[in-house]
Amino acid sequence: MKFRIDRDTLADAVGWTARSLPTRPSVPVLTGLLLETLGDELHLSGFDYDTSTRASLPAEVHDEGKALVSGRLLAEIVRALPAGKPVDVVHDGTKVQVTCGSSRFSLQTMPVEEYPQLPAMPTSTGTVKADDFATAVGQASAAASRDEMLPLLTGIRLELEGSTISLMATDRFRASLRDLAWYPEASDISARALVPARVLSDTAKALTAGGDITIAVSTSESGDGLIGFEGTVGGGVRRTTTRLLEGDFPRVRQLFTAQAETVAYVGTQTLVDAVKRVALVAERNTPVRLTFSEGQVLLEAGSGDEAQASESVEATIDGNDISIGFNPNYMLEGLSVMTEPVVHLSFTQHTKPAAMSGVAEVGADPDGAFRYLIMPVRLQN
Repeated sequence: MKFRIDRDTLADAVGWTARSLPTRPSVPVLTGLLLETLGDELHLSGFDYDTSTRASLPAEVHDEGKALVSGRLLAEIVRALPAGKPVDVVHDGTKVQVTCGSSRFSLQTMPVEEYPQLPAMPTSTGTVKADDFATAVGQASAAASRDEMLPLLTGIRLELEGSTISLMATDRFRASLRDLAWYPEASDISARALVPARVLSDTAKALTAGGDITIAVSTSESGDGLIGFEGTVGGGVRRTTTRLLEGDFPRVRQLFTAQAETVAYVGTQTLVDAVKRVALVAERNTPVRLTFSEGQVLLEAGSGDEAQASESVEATIDGNDISIGFNPNYMLEGLSVMTEPVVHLSFTQHTKPAAMSGVAEVGADPDGAFRYLIMPVRLQN
């Protein structure tokens, strides 16, 4: 194997492919990154038995072949190479030589024959605009759990129905729902997939530069499911497959159907800034109190002999006055992924979940926008 390639192109592709490699693998070869030259392309592959990453990129190939080297080490080396110069890579016996300008590295190879076969990319289910998908995934993942002890809740549920994809997540304390238009291969498509939120987020970000992302869902009778994503980045193709999470995901959608008794509109950035300031005095796991009344929302935190803070923000309110408390971090995580200038808040009771959605202007209908549900924290007094 022998090839020459642009340093920046190689660094980006190696960094992305190596990102999913395990730090504590069940077998040593899983720390490896498989390099293979074929025709006028370089193929990079990584796999941990759950998630596979593959990148194909143009290269000046002199000899075809394959080699397996430490993925993380190769990523660090290529990232440190001088910018603006070509990189020459040669497989020589048990070593892979990497040369760029006057920099030269030699990497020990691993046995290629011990590397597992990567799963095949499922048949395409449809395509979606890359930037829209990345935004939707970022919004939905705001409510996904980070607790690996509850793997079911660390996923984002994708519901594919006709020309709409719905993305939803919950960690029991908040929930998210985002509907997104896409282009299915079959107009009567109906499929479900629970995808690890970390994998989905990393994939969506990595493929943002492309025009469209191909989504491919495959489920088997045994219950094992696989989902694949493919997009074009920097003149090459990137593919990811990952096993689906199993289990009965909570019925998130029905949580958003409660009839609101109070509705409020507040400037999104104004509310974000106010919550951040007031939350400075909030002890860990203590809420920020929001009181909606008389055309304003009063934010308060702290009590008794502790530090205290308060700030009022202009709001348009329709309905009964209400005082409610939220975990400020949960609230900010939802607000931070809203792209609209105004946030629409709807409440039923101070003990019931509240819904937040981004809208273009005061009075606008939030239907179809990103929706974020947050459980209140019981207030003293």
